Amino acid sequence: MTASAEPRLTDIGPPHYEKYLHPLIKKNYGQWRYHENLAPGVYCHIAESGDRIYTVRAGTPRLLSIQTLRIFAGLADKYSGGYLRFTSRNNLEFLLDDPARIEPLKRELIALGYPVGGTNNAISNIVHTQGWIHCHSSATDASGLVKCVMDAVYDRFTHEDLPAKLRIAVACCLNMCGAVHCSDIAILGVHRLPPKIQPTLTKVCEVPTLIAACPTGAIRPATVDGKNSVAVVEQQCMYCGNCYTVCSAMPMNDADNDGLSIWVGGKVSNARSAPKFSKLAIPFLPNHPPRWPEVVEAVVKIVEVYAQHARKYERVGEWIERIGWPRFFQLTGFEFTRYHIDDFKHAALTYARSAHVRY
Repeated sequence: MTASAEPRLTDIGPPHYEKYLHPLIKKNYGQWRYHENLAPGVYCHIAESGDRIYTVRAGTPRLLSIQTLRIFAGLADKYSGGYLRFTSRNNLEFLLDDPARIEPLKRELIALGYPVGGTNNAISNIVHTQGWIHCHSSATDASGLVKCVMDAVYDRFTHEDLPAKLRIAVACCLNMCGAVHCSDIAILGVHRLPPKIQPTLTKVCEVPTLIAACPTGAIRPATVDGKNSVAVVEQQCMYCGNCYTVCSAMPMNDADNDGLSIWVGGKVSNARSAPKFSKLAIPFLPNHPPRWPEVVEAVVKIVEVYAQHARKYERVGEWIERIGWPRFFQLTGFEFTRYHIDDFKHAALTYARSAHVRY
C-alpha cells in the first residue's frame, strides 16, 4: 500500500482566512451573542461561552507606506498578540483579549496621529479610489481630497453625536470603484468633455478593440487623412474613460473642465428601510487642489444640516425621504438645476407619481 501524498503547497490564490483569525474568534466562530460599545472606537463582543474580545478602531489614510505598516504591525505585536485587520472602509482594527491594554493602545495611536473612533453614530473612515497617484482615468485626486474632508469632520469621527452612522465615499471618476453609489455622502470626480483623439492613434491602438471598449457605442470607425481611425459621437459619450484604458491616444483629462459632483442618500444596510442608491445633490464643483475648499464646504454643510434636523437612527437618505427633496435643497442652500432631472429612458419608474409634494 502506497503512502498518502503530502498536501501540495501552492501560491495560487490567497491562504485560507481561518489561518489568520484571532484564537478567540476561531474558538467562538458563529457563536457570538451580542456586542457592547464601550467608547468611540471601542467594541466588546461577547460569545455564548462567555469569552470576550475587544476591538479598537482607528482611522488610516488608506494609501500606506511600508514604514506605516511596520508601525501598525509593531502596535499589534505589543498590544493584541499580532492580530489586526482592515475594514472595507480602511479603518484599522486591533483585536485584544485583555481590556487593560485598550487605553495604552489608544494613547499610542493618538500620539502617532491616528484617531480612534468611527463607530456607531459617527463618521467612519472615508473609502476612496486611487486618484492622481495611480489611476489613469481620474478626474480628481482621491487621497488628497479625503485628507481635506476628514480634517474638517475630524470631531465627527472621534465623537458619536450624529443621528445615525454616516458613511462618506470618494471616487475619482464615474467608474466609481469607491462605493459612491451606496454611501450617505459621496464625492464623485467628473469629466465633462469627450476624449481627445491623438494623431498617433493608429500607431499605438487597435481600432476594433477601441471601438468595442465603449459601453455606449459612442466610438465609430472613421477615415482621417486616408487612414483608419475613429470618431466620437459626443451625445452618446458618458465620459467614463474606458476608451483611454485600452488606448493611450484617447486621453480624457482636462484641467479646465474636470471637476467634482456631490451625491447623497445611499446606503447598503437594510435596517429600517431597503438599501438605496445615492442621488445627485450638486452636479459640479471646480477642482481646486490642494485643499478643495468648495467641496469641503459642501460636505460639511450636509453633515451639519443632517445632524441638526434628522431623527435618531435616521440615515441621510431616510431623512431626505421624510422631509422631501425640496426641503433638502432649501435647508442646504444648494441650487436645483436641470441636471438634477433624470432623463434616462427608464427614469419614469423612479419618479414620484403622487400629487403630494412635501416642502
